[in-house]
Amino acid sequence: MADLLESVLSGAWQLLFWGAVLACAVAATVFAVRLHSAPEPAGRASDTLFWDLFMGSAVAVPALLIPTLASPWSGLVLAAVGGATGVAAYRGHPRIMAWHTSRRQRRQELPLHTAAQAEHTTLLARWSRYELDPAYCIDYPAMTDVRQPETAAVIRAMRDAEQLRTVPQQGYVPAVARLRLALTEAEKAAGIPAAAD
Repeated sequence: MADLLESVLSGAWQLLFWGAVLACAVAATVFAVRLHSAPEPAGRASDTLFWDLFMGSAVAVPALLIPTLASPWSGLVLAAVGGATGVAAYRGHPRIMAWHTSRRQRRQELPLHTAAQAEHTTLLARWSRYELDPAYCIDYPAMTDVRQPETAAVIRAMRDAEQLRTVPQQGYVPAVARLRLALTEAEKAAGIPAAAD
């Protein structure tokens, strides 16, 4: 009885092992084929696809055949696992690639977002002196007069940049650039010499 139980457990572990190997090989092959099936120079695409399929089958075929030789039923189960994995990998590929692209883009935009946050803080400090420093308020009243089109543009640009500050993918960096440009234009329209910046 103990031998039978040990045999069943050993068979289950082997089926689990070969199933995992087969699923990984099929999924990796499907991803590689879908990734490399984009249009490439003549001759190169077929060569890449051949090697993708060859390497995938070099792992998947033994993972399917070895257990099948021991038990035809396990071969049938593994064939179903391989087929289901192939379909799932094929259907899931676009979502996974979109997630990967989005993640890479976020990583690339993070330094730009951080730099834009620092510039945004500097621009807000530059603007606040026109509101808080009495000497600047007296010398440059146009900077706080929202009836002036340039000043109104600064206020709109500040509002837009502030709304986008915590969301890097939504155009925060261009919003800070627009704020910088609007503030510079407002200062120029108010007659503020460049040395006052």
